[in-house]
This record gives sequence, structure tokens and C-alpha cells, in this order.
Amino acid sequence: MMYLTIAVLCSVAVSVLLKILRQKNIDIRQTIVAGYPVAFLLTWLLLKPDVSKVGELGGAWGIIIALGILLPAVFVILGRAIAAVGMVATDAAQRLSLIIPIIAAFLLFGEVLTGTRIFGLALGFLALGALVYRPQQSALVNETTSTNTATNNVVNKQALRTPLWLFGVWVGYGVIDILFKQVAKQGAAFPLTLFVSFGLAGLLLFIYLLITRVRWQGRALAAGLLLGALNIGNIYAYIRAHQILSESPSIVFTGMNVGVIAVATIIGVGVFKESLNRVNMVGLLLAVSCVAVLFLA
Repeated sequence: MMYLTIAVLCSVAVSVLLKILRQKNIDIRQTIVAGYPVAFLLTWLLLKPDVSKVGELGGAWGIIIALGILLPAVFVILGRAIAAVGMVATDAAQRLSLIIPIIAAFLLFGEVLTGTRIFGLALGFLALGALVYRPQQSALVNETTSTNTATNNVVNKQALRTPLWLFGVWVGYGVIDILFKQVAKQGAAFPLTLFVSFGLAGLLLFIYLLITRVRWQGRALAAGLLLGALNIGNIYAYIRAHQILSESPSIVFTGMNVGVIAVATIIGVGVFKESLNRVNMVGLLLAVSCVAVLFLA
């Protein structure tokens, strides 16, 4: 249970760090790029990938390249979502991304979609809708109707982007989950895949920042050291929890997903004073129910 607790705390700590960075107007892209060398090194030390088998990755390279692009992109989207709707709703959406691999298994890989899974998927979509519900947006738009058009357009754009960032987190993490599952099916070792993907992700993002001639921020780069450690801490602890509790995968799966939602809610509301309306609270309950139902399915 110690490793499961560490995995939950590291996952939530990533959201806390990104929220603080957004509040201080620090460039999250630089934090992410600085975090990858740390993640790369820790993956080497903790997971011990067999680099001699890089030549055997074969067809998995297409998926690894996709991961190299998606991993940093989803981190950026995660930061945007936290700024737009808060860490409570964002972490819940991240946990609900488990819906996407289930849908893909049915549509693309020929698995049978049972009634229980259909019910779980329905709960998940209802949870997402409830989590992005923000009645104050419509009220704000109405209040600005009598003001100038430019201000009105800004409010409308913000109202549209708010659920889109959350949707991006949901889709992004869901697609990454599918990609990792496909790499595993092709026989590529998970540690090696993670090792190569981290290296490629860091390199691509670094090149992008150089091309855009970003003005480097010392605080952003320093925060990246912590981000990289938290990211690997989450992954390593989760893997170890599965190894130690191999006979009780339900405890690890449910504990991780529900634990992240619960801790994120406590910190988001208690520390950062994030506001949750009644519909959002219902969404959190639906999210927890969705995780439980989909596991039982």
C-alpha cells in the first residue's frame, strides 16, 4: 500500500505543481522540457531498460514517435486545463480517460462490449459533462451583452476553450494509454519503450522551443527537475504496487483512480479554494462510480 500511496501523491503533486506554475505565469513548456532529462535518467536507474534491444522495436517505432509528440503536448494541455477548470475536474478527467481504450477495444480490436461496460461508459460521459459545467460562464456572457463587442468575443472564446482543455486531457491520456498497450502487444519491453519515448519527447520539445526562440526562464527550468522526478515517481510506484499486489489488481486499479480523484478534491477545494457547484459534485461521484463499474466489467 505504501507504493500505491506514493503513486497517488506523485500524480496529484504534478497537478499541484502545474497549477502553481500557471499562477506565477511560468512557461510550462520549459518546465516540461527540463523534466525529461530527469525522467530519462531515473528511468535508466530504476527500470533498467535493456537498450541493446532497441533494434528489435521494429514496427513499434511509429507508436514511439507518436508518444514522443503526445507526451509533452498532453502535459501542456494538462496545465491549461488546470488553469481553466481547476485540478479537481482535470484530475477526474484524466482518470476517466480509461474510457477511451475500452471504446477502442470495441471499435478497432473486436472486443465484445457488455451491458455493464455500456453502463460504465455512460456514467463516464455523464461525469465529464458534469465536471465541465460552469453556470457562471453563461451569466458572464449575459452581463457583457451590453458592453463592447470585443469584450463579448473574449468571454465567448473563454467559455468555449474551458471544456476543450478538459476534453484534451481526457482524449490525450486515453490515446497514450492505447499506444502503450499496443507497444506491449508487439513485444516491446515497457521500460525500454518509456526510456526511448522520454528521450524523443524531450528532444522534440527542445527543438521546438529553440525554433520559436523562447526566452528561457530559470525558475521554469528548475521546476522541471521536480516535475521529472514526480512523473517517474508516479510511474515507478504504480508499477511496484502492481508487482507487490499482483494477486489483487483491483486494489491497485481502483485505489489509484479513486485515490487521485479524492486527494485532488481535498487539495483543490481545501488549499486552492476551487469552487465546485452541485453539478460538479455529482460529476465527481459519477467519475468514481464509472471507475468501479468499468473495473467490475
